[in-house]
Amino acid sequence: MARKPRQAEESPEVVADRVRRMRWWTEARFGMFVHFGLYSQLGRHEWVMNRERIPVKEYEKLARTFNPRPGSPREWARLAKKAGMKYMVLTTKHCEGFCLWDTKQTDYNAVQRGPGRDLVAEYVAACREFGLKCGFYYSHMDWHHPDGFRCFNDEKARRRFCDYTTALVRELMSNYGKIDILWYDAAMPLDTPEKWEVTDRNAMVRRLQPDIVVNDRSLLPEDFDTPEEQIAPARAGRSWEACMTFNGSWGWRPTPPEDWHSARGVVQMLKRVTAGQGNLLLNIGPRPDGSVPPEAVERLTAVGKWMSTYGQVVYGQVDRAVGLDTWSGCGTWTRKGKDCYFWVYYWPGETLAIGGLHSKVKSVQLLPEGRALRFKQEHRRLLVRGLPRTCPDKAVQIGMLKINFVGKPVQVLTRSIHDGY
Repeated sequence: MARKPRQAEESPEVVADRVRRMRWWTEARFGMFVHFGLYSQLGRHEWVMNRERIPVKEYEKLARTFNPRPGSPREWARLAKKAGMKYMVLTTKHCEGFCLWDTKQTDYNAVQRGPGRDLVAEYVAACREFGLKCGFYYSHMDWHHPDGFRCFNDEKARRRFCDYTTALVRELMSNYGKIDILWYDAAMPLDTPEKWEVTDRNAMVRRLQPDIVVNDRSLLPEDFDTPEEQIAPARAGRSWEACMTFNGSWGWRPTPPEDWHSARGVVQMLKRVTAGQGNLLLNIGPRPDGSVPPEAVERLTAVGKWMSTYGQVVYGQVDRAVGLDTWSGCGTWTRKGKDCYFWVYYWPGETLAIGGLHSKVKSVQLLPEGRALRFKQEHRRLLVRGLPRTCPDKAVQIGMLKINFVGKPVQVLTRSIHDGY
């Protein structure tokens, strides 16, 4: 949905302030995305209004029956905390145009319709109760507002719609105390930052929230990139966050259990983002009453057990796993400074072999307890002995070795059986 933002030269002061603001974010690594709105009642994806061309007046009726049970955001936040997540991002307004907060700009909101409650306020309170950083998603595109389409060809409509957008964002940045993330989306139908007046709007955001981090979906690069449904590291030195669905849909949709990512699959996602120096924002899509689908609860509970054991490998400042081959029969690598971590996806028994290492190994430890393991380094081959017969991790069957090298780690694996193999 996001157009590629234009790149711009930034002053050293801007870069230094970004490092300051992003410090917690680059250490958190794992967050929960929550897509929740009127579309949740239909269970056919959050773009259902657009994809099925539901008329505005017909779709509006969903606001009458939208009635999530009180305490739902606490359920989301409790699960996020249990899963080892450090922050959350909620869809305060998706493309359908329905606002989940007590906005003064339109009566198409959760206080004047449906639940009669400020769901954003409930969500913010839940984040703070469970010690999670708090993020707001905001969609520029709006299928409900009459100027949401007209703004592309009508200057007066563009003026009104930009003013409406700025007023909504100002409320979100002003009414709920400290907000940690502004997660824009769908900067359409206008196609330039000038037409959206986003430079001025984001300056307003930072005046109101000087510590906030902002994503790249307002047609400006801002603080971090957001590859969607793919784990694709940004260029070196650029922060990024893979936003991923749990079951192929952002909004709630009844989905067979086999279509959900397994707990093991989620941990493997965490490995891939960690190896690329990124973050993972994993979506849950609550059901119409606000409850979390049981498949998500089951899987995130198991992920949380794994994170409670091995989270030290994921959290904090990580480095890209350059110099180490990411494909192996048993597992693959991440790095944190001088420490290299070998994620054992397929437990080999009491002996593990890693090929292609050109660097001398200094030590090998079995995590989480840090027990030193015996090892022998042959020509292009490391043999680690004394492992448990079965994987010590019972949550998702992914164990972990910490391996330190003398000097820079280098691994080269080719597909040839000749010299250089």
